[in-house]
Amino acid sequence: MSLDELKYVSILAGSIPLGICMKQTGKLAREVGASVIGFTIVAATCGFHTFHSMLCILVTWAIIRFCTRHCYNLTLAWMFSYLLFFRMLGYLHLPSPTPFANAVQLLLTLKMVSLAAELNPVYLEALSRAKPGPTDRHPLARVMPGLREILCYSYCYLGIMTGPFYRYRTYQDWVQHSQLPQVPSWKPLLHRLRLVPFYGAAFLLVSRLCPLEFVRTADFAQCGFLYCLLYTAAIFFVFRMRFYVAWTFAESACIAAGFGAYPVTAQSRPGNGPTNTTYKSSEWHEYDYETIRNIDPYNTDFCSSVKDGMKYWNMTVQWWLASYIYRHAPMKPRLLRVGWTMLVSAFWHGLHPGYYLSFLTIPVCLAAEGVMETGVRQRLGPRPRLAYDWLHWFWKMRAYDYMCAGFVLLTLPDTLAHWRRLYFYMHLLSLALFILGYLASPQGRRPRSGPDRRPPRPPSAPPLPFTPPPAPSQSHPPPSPTSRQPPPPSPSSRTKGSEQEEHSRGSGIRRRSSRGDRSPSPGPTRPRSRSRSKEK
Repeated sequence: MSLDELKYVSILAGSIPLGICMKQTGKLAREVGASVIGFTIVAATCGFHTFHSMLCILVTWAIIRFCTRHCYNLTLAWMFSYLLFFRMLGYLHLPSPTPFANAVQLLLTLKMVSLAAELNPVYLEALSRAKPGPTDRHPLARVMPGLREILCYSYCYLGIMTGPFYRYRTYQDWVQHSQLPQVPSWKPLLHRLRLVPFYGAAFLLVSRLCPLEFVRTADFAQCGFLYCLLYTAAIFFVFRMRFYVAWTFAESACIAAGFGAYPVTAQSRPGNGPTNTTYKSSEWHEYDYETIRNIDPYNTDFCSSVKDGMKYWNMTVQWWLASYIYRHAPMKPRLLRVGWTMLVSAFWHGLHPGYYLSFLTIPVCLAAEGVMETGVRQRLGPRPRLAYDWLHWFWKMRAYDYMCAGFVLLTLPDTLAHWRRLYFYMHLLSLALFILGYLASPQGRRPRSGPDRRPPRPPSAPPLPFTPPPAPSQSHPPPSPTSRQPPPPSPSSRTKGSEQEEHSRGSGIRRRSSRGDRSPSPGPTRPRSRSRSKEK
């Protein structure tokens, strides 16, 4: 364990007793005290680079204050532009930021963009209802947070370096909670910490047996394919255990402070918070902490698909990417939107080529996974489908092993050299599975259209036994479909009166002249039956 990792663990573990004390304070002490603790941690670990976070907060406040209508787009452009400048300080011969300053900047970018996106709809809705007076230039002064509220939200010590990410609404619910000391936290805290010793011991043991530096040596280049495959799986295991420890401690600090606690009826989601806002205050007797849940270790390891594995890893950041990047992507096809989201995620993590190689491999795996789902899995029975799911799980874990190599090796030569030792098997296997799934899908089995493969023509209708009468004109309504037309009478049964019947083709009016003059009826009349004609 390096010195920076030891500092991380010390800060996260020390945040748990601080949260227990913070839960018993009042609203103002809770808001100011959490921000003072957070700013002290940032100043102690980042030093001069604390200036970057302060500058970002001040400019974001100015954008929200004076350009509220377009604050989301402007804040998104500002924060990611400054993130690029922040990452290039070393190339500009300026002091390079520390890993702690980089972690603070990552979480601050998420908070500022989310704050602007959360306030923009509030501004538009309130502006349409507000009726400002001649001296009221800002009708949303009571709705928009001021500089003090934004500073306290940005420097809150909970999740300031490792997450979880939370919205401004979640932070305000915690600060303004009047019955926070009565919220249960001990039982969920102990439940969340129960597996931390196992994660820590596994991390220390496997990281000592399989160090990452061995991958860059010439001895590792002489190893066979199977050994490289197993060693890559061990590296990903160490990677998972390290983040399991960090994120579990971060979640536990939030639980100890009662942060992110909502009733079960609120149906909270990680990062988003309550999705059901119609719960009653009388139902606040059973709570959960799903809002600040950032990792689900069991489902991360044992879910059967790459798509589900992404949902259970870094869950609050995944919600942020889906809400603010995926839904606002400039293209419509789903696969391209996923690729755009992964590209933004790689840029958010850093400028190392390994990030981009790893994140842009995810759309390839998702495409193969989706085609195999529709082409193969849906056509299997219960038992073959269970075997398919286990094979799919094994492929999912190997895919994450493969992509984790680029995430930890970072540089382009090291990543490509490691993938070359593995013969780029994940890219080739994904391509083969995509072709197999496409050929097995209904689209792949559809016959080609050509002159020799035309669909057969439908059989023609048989000829009618008699010529139908002419269609009526537009000036009169057509005859009712319920009226039954009799067959034409034979010549021997035709009477004198029926012989004198005339059919007007133009108007459809029937006249009878055998029994006196009668006025024509407006429209078709019901004809006499054949039996009545024979009687006459």
